[in-house]
Amino acid sequence: MYRDEKRSWMKHLDFTILDMLMMELALILAYGWRFEHAWLFNHELYVRIAVIALLIDVCVVFFSEAYTGILRRNKYQELRSTVTHCAVVWGGVLVYMYATKTSVEYSRQMLFVFLGLFIILSYFSRVVLKRVIRKRKLEDQNKAWMLVVADMHTVEQCLNEIAHDKYTDFKVSGVVVIDKDMRGQTIQGIPVVASADTFMEYLRTNVVDEVFINSNTRSSSEALAAEMVELGITAHISLINTKQMVPNRRIENYGSFIVLTSSMHIANARQLFVKRLMDIAGGIVGLALTAIAFVIFAPIIKIQSPGPVFFKQVRIGKNGRRFNFYKFRSMYVDAEERKAELMKDNEMSGNMFKMENDPRIIPIGHFMRKYSIDELPQFWNVLKGDMSLVGTRPPTEDEFLNYEYHHKARLGIKPGLTGMWQVSGRSDITDFEDVVALDTQYISNWSLGLDIMLLFKTIGVVLTGKGSK
Repeated sequence: MYRDEKRSWMKHLDFTILDMLMMELALILAYGWRFEHAWLFNHELYVRIAVIALLIDVCVVFFSEAYTGILRRNKYQELRSTVTHCAVVWGGVLVYMYATKTSVEYSRQMLFVFLGLFIILSYFSRVVLKRVIRKRKLEDQNKAWMLVVADMHTVEQCLNEIAHDKYTDFKVSGVVVIDKDMRGQTIQGIPVVASADTFMEYLRTNVVDEVFINSNTRSSSEALAAEMVELGITAHISLINTKQMVPNRRIENYGSFIVLTSSMHIANARQLFVKRLMDIAGGIVGLALTAIAFVIFAPIIKIQSPGPVFFKQVRIGKNGRRFNFYKFRSMYVDAEERKAELMKDNEMSGNMFKMENDPRIIPIGHFMRKYSIDELPQFWNVLKGDMSLVGTRPPTEDEFLNYEYHHKARLGIKPGLTGMWQVSGRSDITDFEDVVALDTQYISNWSLGLDIMLLFKTIGVVLTGKGSK
């Protein structure tokens, strides 16, 4: 029987519980320091915070997968991860206090001491636990014993990939070379224990828990795996070596087919759910701001340029989907017709149009564009699901039709109100290839934390009007 723990949420339950204990200890110590050795659990107000902090910590762990790859982190990476985790939990506590209007009832000194102790205790306890786990894994006598079955052309690569990781749950105890009798020899320090002819006999008389099969044909691999299963041995079939082919991989079932799935970035359902919740919440708040802006700017737009207050245009969304895109109108009504005659003054190199002192912009439009007020109606697109708060800027149909193949990579995610390009200078970037590079960098490295960081940066950019034209 094979126990699959690789994707279990309980895989790092030990670190989760440890962080919770360190958090509660930090809270108790901070309270005792601030109130002269008093016992926190005698004060109902602070007991409530102790419980709320635990709930927030559970949410942070659930949605952020904070412990992924924790055993492979070095001390500096672990420190950064610990500070981020503790700061997010601490920030959640502050948000709770603000939302319940109880922040004035708590000691600010105690809260800051709590944060510092939480980081210190959590970091050092993680380091100690990692050392214990690593030592235990190295000395683990209960690891599954695995045989690697491969031909002489691929056996070296197989061993390079799977045999020398110290922290796996298995130990490669031997090698079987199927196209040459190499018994008695060693490969990368691992003995060759059988050939194709003696393999089954070796299985019968020796300890083997799992077999990794990298045969020269799929049919032979599957046939061999079927024999392993009949013997009660777990079989792992190498479908394809993808190290040089694709950056992100998942094995999935489509009907009766087992397929290798790859994408620029693979996000899990929890991350996408939270991203959508952020979009809905942001869309609702943004539409309230849009209503206020409408009352202020709609009359001015009408006076300076008779015509509709809103500008509607077909834009290109995720993977080429078309949708209606909304803005406050900041240009004269014939702006689209006049665009062709201004193309000679385009300051962008590539499939975008930007022009300083664009004559099509109405007087109030310059102010609206500088502070991104004209973009506010796009919160309706965000609420509908055509766009996201953070993403890549949607091109026009004309721009999209002139895309080269690699340009379409920037459409691999929902377009957004803001993104890497907007916070990196907007109009100061004049080469479309730089825009594509920033957008693909965003998609490849996407995370909820990156979205939150870009949103905060966007607020600063909007308030200062930096990089706008």
